[in-house]
Order: sequence, then structure tokens, then C-alpha cells
Amino acid sequence: MMTNLFSSFDPSSFPLLSMNWMSTMMMFLLPSTFWLIPSRWNYMWIYLMSTMHNEFKILIKSPNNKGMTLMFTSLFIFIMINNFMGLFPYIFTSSSHLTFTLSLSLPMWVSFMIFGWINNTKHMLAHLVPQGAPSALLPFLVIIETTSNIIRPGTLAIRLTANMIAGHLLLTLMGNSGSSLNTPMLSVLISAQILLLILESAVAVIQAYVFSILMTLYSSEVN
Repeated sequence: MMTNLFSSFDPSSFPLLSMNWMSTMMMFLLPSTFWLIPSRWNYMWIYLMSTMHNEFKILIKSPNNKGMTLMFTSLFIFIMINNFMGLFPYIFTSSSHLTFTLSLSLPMWVSFMIFGWINNTKHMLAHLVPQGAPSALLPFLVIIETTSNIIRPGTLAIRLTANMIAGHLLLTLMGNSGSSLNTPMLSVLISAQILLLILESAVAVIQAYVFSILMTLYSSEVN
């Protein structure tokens, strides 16, 4: 029995060695494409990777940095797989913790900022002041732009964490009420949970896409 509603996000495992975060490594167990004739799974995977490459290539804009799409495509796949793994029973949802999301957003944002301020200092300073702004508002605009820039990794992490927590909490609440329902209402509850699970599967892909797209836009601003 759970001590509270949020204890479903922190399952217990071995007392000496916590296996909770092992689910984040499941993507490394995916079979490699070593076959002479690729399967339908390989075709789907290659199609997904090429589609994301084309998406990120448009956003990066710079012809000298097209190789960066590999990093953002890997980020998308990594987050998406971890979001999907959390939908399976008895698997720790690592993407619902700020430890996971901040570890992805903060180092990348810091590296972009360091690269931008070292190599494109004038561009970064000009980015703090919107074009055509009144002179009297410039100090306030600089403060607002600086604050919005600093909180970017936090908003990225909180957005992903909150969306993962919301759906899992709703599924948990609906599942806990099933023992007190009669047979007709129980069938309605199961149907609603199936629909909600389909919605959560879509959210898992969308949130991974939003995270990687925003990170791509942040990187394009410093170039």
C-alpha cells in the first residue's frame, strides 16, 4: 500500500543497491541494424531519425552546424524512450524527476551560453535589447530578457516533469477507485484508462519533441 499519492514515483528496490534508475539505460539494449535486409522496425526507426533530422536542420539554419542534428535527435530519442518506459507497470518513471530533466537541460544550456558569450559577444548583447524598443525602457528590457534567459533550463525541466507527473497521477487516482465500483462502472473506468493511456503515449512523444525543439532554438540563437 502506498504511503501517499506521490510514492508511486519512488518505488523501492534492493536495500543496498537501488535499481530505480536502471530504466534510463534501456535504450542501449535496442538491437542494432546489423541485418542485411532491414526489418519493418528498422525502417520505422530510420524514417523517424531522418524526419527529426530534417526538422532540426531547418531550425539550426547555419550550414556549418548541420552535424548538431545528431545531438538533438539523440536527445529526442532518449527522452521519448524514457517517457514510454514510465508507462509500463512497475517501471520507475525517471523523466518525472527534476534530477533527470535538469541533468539534460542545464548542462546543454550552460554550454550554449558559454559558446555564445565567448564567440558571439556582440550578438548576445544585442539579443538582450529588442529592436526598435524605446530608450527609456532599455534597462527594464535588459533585466526581463536576462531573467527569461536564465530561467530557460528550469522551465524546460519543469515542463517535462509536470506533464509526466500529471498523467501518471490521474492514472493512479483512477486505478485506486476501481475496487469500490460495480461491474458496469468498472468497465467504464477501464475504457477511460485505456483512452488516457493512449493520450499519455502521445504526450510522451510530444514532450520529447518540445524539449528537443526548444533546445535546438536556444542553440540557434547563440550562432
